[in-house]
Amino acid sequence: MKNKVNLKWLIQIVLISFSVSVVFTFASSEILESAGYVLAFIVLAIFISIGILFDIIGVAVTTAVPAPFHSMASHKERGAAEALRLMKNAEKVASICNDVVGDISGIVSGSTSAIIVANLMNDLSTQNILIQLVVSGLVASLTIGGKALGKTFAMNSSTKIVLFVGKIMSITTGLFRKKR
Repeated sequence: MKNKVNLKWLIQIVLISFSVSVVFTFASSEILESAGYVLAFIVLAIFISIGILFDIIGVAVTTAVPAPFHSMASHKERGAAEALRLMKNAEKVASICNDVVGDISGIVSGSTSAIIVANLMNDLSTQNILIQLVVSGLVASLTIGGKALGKTFAMNSSTKIVLFVGKIMSITTGLFRKKR
């Protein structure tokens, strides 16, 4: 049996990727335009953290077991139905969390670090490549190390993480329903 490419999903994921990339890049460039080094490093840390957080969510959704959520949903526990929906769509959720948000966060954190390095080299009137190597090494090691720790955490705490995300979804969808 041949696997068919879901063209609708492919188009959706491309549009989502484009949108997230534009928003992240715009936010980064707007903030960095007039930011000092402290704010620039905070922005960089935020993008690294977003990548790690969404990687954790993507792994948790793919490793969670539905049985406890069926029980929670039958007892009307907030977020359980949403958690089941996440797990039912685990492939798409993981694609969005790990690939779209995670990868774009990595790209934006790389470009953010490049801007910081360029500004540092300009302000210090130097072309010393050591600054670039250190900043790039720190960004890569924090991202990779954070994701490695996050994956272990996600696999060991998948039920709690997926339920937490389900609760957030329940709250946010409830807010939007009330406005209509």
